[in-house]
Amino acid sequence: MKPQPSLLYLREEELMDGIELFFFAMRDFSRAADERLQTIGLGRAHHRALHFIARHPGMPVSDLLSILGITKQSLSRVIKQLVDDGLIALTTGTRDRRQRLLKLTAKGQALETELATLQRNRFAKAYREAGAEAVAGFRQVLTGLLAEQERAGVLRLIARR
Repeated sequence: MKPQPSLLYLREEELMDGIELFFFAMRDFSRAADERLQTIGLGRAHHRALHFIARHPGMPVSDLLSILGITKQSLSRVIKQLVDDGLIALTTGTRDRRQRLLKLTAKGQALETELATLQRNRFAKAYREAGAEAVAGFRQVLTGLLAEQERAGVLRLIARR
């Protein structure tokens, strides 16, 4: 008979420690990018938009709205500033002329690459220190944190790349 795995990680104290570590990790993970964005008058919503537009060039504004889960008004402000700053371009859809498609400009690509490098380096260091098995477990935990009704869509979006 196999011994039962320890469920100590499910105790209240362990769960609260995990939540607290997650908050600290997000703070530290975002810090360098936030500081760079602040120097050019942008914030996290702009960063998230740049990230998803870079990963999915030509995506419709409606898809970005769904991904970010923010109001149309908030997204409109973000897009307007990114267009005004020369970081993204809007084009009209070829099949549906009402569609507005998003793409990074060269300037936007340079900024997104700079920001992604800051965060990619943190992930690479943490992944190296943790090892392959922990990385797989981390991905599983992150997937488990996604809302169930969103999980399949998020995994499809990630798999498109």
